[in-house]
Amino acid sequence: MGVWLNKDDYLRDLKRVMLCFLIVYMAILVGTDQDFYSLLGVSKTASSREIRQAFKKLALKLHPDKNPNNPDAHSDFLKINRAYEVLKDEDLRKKYDKYGEKGLADNQGGQYESWNYYRYDFGIYDDDPEIITLDRREFDAAVNSGELWFVNFYSPGCSHCHDLAPTWRDFAKEVDGLLRIGAVNCGDDRMLCRMKGVNSYPSLFIFRSGMAAVKYHGDRSKESLVNFAMQHVRSTVTELWTGNFVNSIQTAFAAGIGWLITFCSKGRDCLTSQTRLRLSGMLDGLVNVGWMDCATQDNLCKSLDITTSTTAYFPPGATLNNKEKSGILFLNSLDAKEIYLEIMHNLPDFELLSANTLEDRLAHHRWLLFFHFGKNENSNDPELKKLKTLLKNEHIQVGKFDCSSAPDICSNLYVFQPCLAVFKGQGTKEFEIHHGKKILYDILAFAKESVNSHVTTLGPQNFPANDKEPWLVDFFAPWCPPCRALLPELRKASKHLYGQLKFGTLDCTVHEGLCNMYNIQAYPTTVVFNQSNIHEYEGHHSAEQILEFVEDLMNPSVISLTPTTFNELVKQRKHDEVWMVDFYSPWCHPCQVLMPEWKRMARTLTGLINVGSINCQQYHSFCSQENVRRYPEIRFFPPKSNKAYQYHSYNGWNRDAYSLRIWGLGFLPQASIDLTPQTFNEKVLQGKNHWVVDFYAPWCGPCQNFAPEFELLARMIKGKVKAGKVDCQAYAQTCQKAGIRAYPTVKFYPYERAKDEL
Repeated sequence: MGVWLNKDDYLRDLKRVMLCFLIVYMAILVGTDQDFYSLLGVSKTASSREIRQAFKKLALKLHPDKNPNNPDAHSDFLKINRAYEVLKDEDLRKKYDKYGEKGLADNQGGQYESWNYYRYDFGIYDDDPEIITLDRREFDAAVNSGELWFVNFYSPGCSHCHDLAPTWRDFAKEVDGLLRIGAVNCGDDRMLCRMKGVNSYPSLFIFRSGMAAVKYHGDRSKESLVNFAMQHVRSTVTELWTGNFVNSIQTAFAAGIGWLITFCSKGRDCLTSQTRLRLSGMLDGLVNVGWMDCATQDNLCKSLDITTSTTAYFPPGATLNNKEKSGILFLNSLDAKEIYLEIMHNLPDFELLSANTLEDRLAHHRWLLFFHFGKNENSNDPELKKLKTLLKNEHIQVGKFDCSSAPDICSNLYVFQPCLAVFKGQGTKEFEIHHGKKILYDILAFAKESVNSHVTTLGPQNFPANDKEPWLVDFFAPWCPPCRALLPELRKASKHLYGQLKFGTLDCTVHEGLCNMYNIQAYPTTVVFNQSNIHEYEGHHSAEQILEFVEDLMNPSVISLTPTTFNELVKQRKHDEVWMVDFYSPWCHPCQVLMPEWKRMARTLTGLINVGSINCQQYHSFCSQENVRRYPEIRFFPPKSNKAYQYHSYNGWNRDAYSLRIWGLGFLPQASIDLTPQTFNEKVLQGKNHWVVDFYAPWCGPCQNFAPEFELLARMIKGKVKAGKVDCQAYAQTCQKAGIRAYPTVKFYPYERAKDEL
């Protein structure tokens, strides 16, 4: 007996079935295709260090060497290894976040190291809080921050590097607070190490902004390392006595600097000379450090009511008479680190700017400003009090502003949570919010870069939607590591393009509506707005490639083709025209790598070969009709003939600008003249024209590579100088008479008969 359902019951049951199907499908999907972040157990905001730490933990647990009885161990390990290889690389991570795995076709992560490597060689210093592992992006910002850095360049497979590691850790703890201790893994950052002249491991260098790097050559004991480091620490301890005491104190107070003085008498221990030197280095520029021998300066000590060994901090303006000791801080510890922290906590906070004077103050000076909401957030890190001193030479003042006192001001600046920003002396019009680490060296690097660059924080009020001037806008999210890595490169590029292109950044976590309006689906997405034209940047995170991208927009070397323009310009080209066309898809990683090389190549072929590209994601049907089966597909379309539609596909291994250029030039009709002994004698030696001649041998590899270049030269000088070629294998006697001893050799024969070899 059948059961009839009414329409509502039917739809309700159908929804249940569909919901069950969806739940099962999602369960299967999650079980079989975990994303890379989930595989490593990290969030999308994870730093490079956090990614390395997570991968190492998994590698030690899941490595096939440790799971010999698990048939899936190899394939399981390949998954986490591939996830690590992608997420540790900023460019690959950006592509993965934007396109998923389909954008990583050529990055399979098929090789890995032994278990011992991950146990002993991988991320040697990742678990040491006093040692900062610097990657390529962080290095320049760190060593140019103004702080003193001692950096260990090492290689994971180097036994001497492992021998040094325990000592380097002890040394880092010993000098903590005096200078920054860094480490660079040259296995991961070979290019950085090569650029810094590192050719052996471990190599230890001292860095400070404005001075040349100094290499350490001593023995690798902690004592020797400390002695070497202290030579570069700015450390001055003044012995105070009746003759200099008052003047020294008053001079420092007038400059807003206090004094830390240890008084030594026979009654108790005072700070040792080594501790005093350490404190002077740690407090450099903030507090002067001195000492007084109360055995010889008894009257002076008594006038200060000092009767036993003690250490005291005298802030600017402190009263020094023995009846009243207003503001003086007496310190009971003999430990340098404890004294340092207590003094740092007692140093005055940054100047608090008021709502009434904010615009005027920001209009007449450059500022680094901390924004907080009632509670002073920056007071948690006393190290940040060094900012005022370290930014003094950059003419950057440091202050703070309480958003709870004037919420409208902060709202207009798009400040909705505690943060810091640089104002560039133009009031509130030109400013940039900091999105990096809230640590001293990162803030210093940001402040120095930002005040000298031309990058502006954008929002709805100043977004260049209808601006007549061209803008480069970076749509980003502060939690996205590739986004943070791109920001310093944008600042560098903005300096080179000042006056030609404006730079701005838009935080999509704050301005979600604006980002949705421009269909921003991944971070960072960098777009150039030039009136009604919008161009998305797909290159690497480097200032150089951004500059190339912008240059190519201003003077395009590659024509973006559509199916219509392809038919008009390529298929229906003139008989003497030739084309090179790149069929690509934006998600294809090899296509992304090729694009900047393709544009470089095109710039060198202007006037000789027309260069185009066609987006096969946008014009998928057209590319299918053209039998494009893979990306990128590079085709050369020769001069038109009566033959059927023809082209040549590039099958070379190298897809760099030089290789592609040589390949394309090889199809052009020969512009030079093949010379025989007779024509060489008649036209070159006895003729009435200037000649440039290429003497070559057919079997010579360099000759074959040079041949297209010579043809390019022949076209450039056509009408002014004739170009010829002599085959020295066929005409050995002619080449011998010409004095040819190597191939290829190019000689210039002027009509005046003077002979100059090029």
